[in-house]
Amino acid sequence: MRKIDFLTILIVGALVSLFIFIPEINNVYKTYNAEHGMIMSFFKFAILATFGEMIGLRIRTGYYNKPGFGLIPRALVWGLIGLTIKMAFTIFNTGTIQFLEYLGMHNATGLLNESLSWGKIFVAFCISSTLNIIYAPVMMTFHKITDMHIVNNGGTIAGFFRPLKMGELMEQINWKVQWNFVFKKTIPLFWIPAHTITFLLPADYRVLFAAILGIVLGVLLAIAALKKS
Repeated sequence: MRKIDFLTILIVGALVSLFIFIPEINNVYKTYNAEHGMIMSFFKFAILATFGEMIGLRIRTGYYNKPGFGLIPRALVWGLIGLTIKMAFTIFNTGTIQFLEYLGMHNATGLLNESLSWGKIFVAFCISSTLNIIYAPVMMTFHKITDMHIVNNGGTIAGFFRPLKMGELMEQINWKVQWNFVFKKTIPLFWIPAHTITFLLPADYRVLFAAILGIVLGVLLAIAALKKS
């Protein structure tokens, strides 16, 4: 482990400690998050998920950033994905609960707002499952396409705004890895359980927790790249 790794751990630990030991900062976060949820979602993912990709780069190459990586374009993409995740959380949370109630589970709404119980876990699991089965594959594929677009254009901001060659990029995806690892393994074995925990949390912290999971995604994508090579 190099000095840069110790420095990174120190900075992350200090930032986390601010929220844990200084209630005023936590209160400011809650207030701004309630009033500007979409803006906060953009920045949560732009910062945390991009940091996850930096960790993934560190695993693959030994560096947190390098020419061609496209740090700013990746942050922009993650910020936009963060907006869609906030939207998806709202849609699948509301829609899944209504569907459960339509099927006869009339206390589904109340269960999610009560203290921890098996019923609450079941509702959260259902929300997570529908979210990850319907939305996650589309999001993951879109992220892969934008990732390739950024790399193909040298990681520059100007290159990022060039038209996406969608057909060519989709042909370049290693679908065996995308299906056998990213979809078939990470979704049922990691993302559905992880987002079950997400929907057990208070609403103010769900998107933040999902953004922190973006760090884990960076590690998983790095493992997928190593498997491909």
